[in-house]
Amino acid sequence: MSMFRRQAGHYVAVFAVDEVRVLRKVASEVVGLLTDGFDHTDPVVGRLFPAVYPQDAPGTAEFRRYTEGDLKTAKIDQAGAILAALPDDAGGEVRLDAEAAEAWLRALNDARLAMGVRLEIKDGTDLGEELDDAVAEDPGSSRVFQLSVYAYLGYLQESLLNALID
Repeated sequence: MSMFRRQAGHYVAVFAVDEVRVLRKVASEVVGLLTDGFDHTDPVVGRLFPAVYPQDAPGTAEFRRYTEGDLKTAKIDQAGAILAALPDDAGGEVRLDAEAAEAWLRALNDARLAMGVRLEIKDGTDLGEELDDAVAEDPGSSRVFQLSVYAYLGYLQESLLNALID
């Protein structure tokens, strides 16, 4: 597994081919969700763009009118930072400067939030137990794969965060 480390002012990790493919797919899906698939009735969009005034729909609409475009563009750019830094269809090294590392952290967080909604992961969910249950039910299921990707993204996020604060 990849582990980010600080090296000469950069944050460096080496990714296997499969890791690159997973990260490319996840980042591309986030971009697709925020462009072609952008729909306020989608619970994932609701999680990524929560109502700032839950008890005041007109206030939330007004706030969105002024901020949503910039926020959406920022989220797309952050996912794009992952896509831009990944090696082309091969494994290899990723070297991030501080700005790119922060973009990666935000993009990984967005991807995990999106997956968490789709997988119905709540604050109290024990991910290990959830994964064990899914494996026991059907080891080859898409849920097992998705939970594994969710866990992997969390691992990457934690690894990069630790490299940033070390």
